Amino acid sequence: MALDERYKSRESKEDVSWFIAGQPIVNIAYFVNQYPKVSHSFIRREIMGLEAAGYAVQRFALRSPTDQLVDPDDIAELEKTRLVLGNGILGLMIAFVMVAIARPVQWWKALLMSISLGLSSDSGLLKHLIALAEACVLFRWLQQDNIDHLHVHFGTNSTTVAFLCRQLGGPPYSFTVHGPEEFDRVNGIALTEKINQAAFVVAISSFGRSQLYRWCAYSQWSKIHIVRCGVDEQFLQATPVSIPDTPTLVCVGRLCEQKGQLLLLEAAHQLVQKQIPLNLVLVGDGELRSAVESRIEAYGLQEQVTITGWASGAEVQRYLNEARAFVLPSFAEGLPVVIMEALALGRPVISTYVAGIPELVAPGECGWLAIAGSVDELAQAMEAALTKPVGTLEAMGQVGAERVRSRHNAQTEAKVLAKLFQSQPVQA
Repeated sequence: MALDERYKSRESKEDVSWFIAGQPIVNIAYFVNQYPKVSHSFIRREIMGLEAAGYAVQRFALRSPTDQLVDPDDIAELEKTRLVLGNGILGLMIAFVMVAIARPVQWWKALLMSISLGLSSDSGLLKHLIALAEACVLFRWLQQDNIDHLHVHFGTNSTTVAFLCRQLGGPPYSFTVHGPEEFDRVNGIALTEKINQAAFVVAISSFGRSQLYRWCAYSQWSKIHIVRCGVDEQFLQATPVSIPDTPTLVCVGRLCEQKGQLLLLEAAHQLVQKQIPLNLVLVGDGELRSAVESRIEAYGLQEQVTITGWASGAEVQRYLNEARAFVLPSFAEGLPVVIMEALALGRPVISTYVAGIPELVAPGECGWLAIAGSVDELAQAMEAALTKPVGTLEAMGQVGAERVRSRHNAQTEAKVLAKLFQSQPVQA
């Protein structure tokens, strides 16, 4: 049965399962606000895992920060990804009008919904009307490609577009919530309504699932599942590299407030004042770079701190292998994939008691956790990593590597997601 015929058959019934026994979901589309993106390698790994399991996966995104792409795998993904905003305002207007003519009842329903969401949101009515136009573009592409199911990463504007696409008569959708943004803006992004209308919802940690439980009725809890972000063979099967006997710590992440690099520099300043040898490598870039550079100069840390800018996956792996430990003093997170990558390479991790991080980093076993925002605790953890014998650090790294292998294998987690695609009947 063609996708458009399935759309139409569903409209004539009040309660119809999207897929029929014997006709499993095969064609899946992924939709993300920005893809490919430097910090979204976990999405690429998830898609590749699904393709390895036999699924045809189409990639769609609103846009892609092409000027930031340095990883060859990301550049290759860009060739496979259709960008909703690629044809500009004209493309949005054409799709908006064509869907209105072809499906007036569904279009009016979606229009009224976008107005309702816009008036109660924190982003305003205009952005939701634009989201409806984006949904019209996406709807036509999904129809053309015979897509059975739409999966979205992040519960913010990309899921708004998927939600409105569903109102137009598009396929069922599911979405992965990472946090912390979704939990900071629950009412402003209509998270509860998105959960109610979704086929199922994915959390990346137990903490994330508990937060979703907070914002939906108990009757919706059964549709919320944990599928962890994963790392691939590049890290899981990497040849072990001995921890160097050099005082190098590495931090990988966007230079922004929530990652805590400014406090990391303050902690580094404390250690240098104590005459503890330290080389700190900041891998990444971002809106806070000028402030970070100013703080480095103010503390006189030019000899101790290096900023590399954006790096490819292979470069990140090299930086991690050259370090005694990985450090990420975030204030707000979901569960950073780079922590998994560091542990997979046998590097202990210094981080904070935030969101899902304590589910992976066991203090004293494979790393250290500090109270978020505490410079003193962060400095103490860094001093421990810099002064402990290499043998102790390697033992901690081995524990961390095993935890990642057992919990965060990208291929394994993709299979968990694949089962959800097949086992969740979706009601219209």
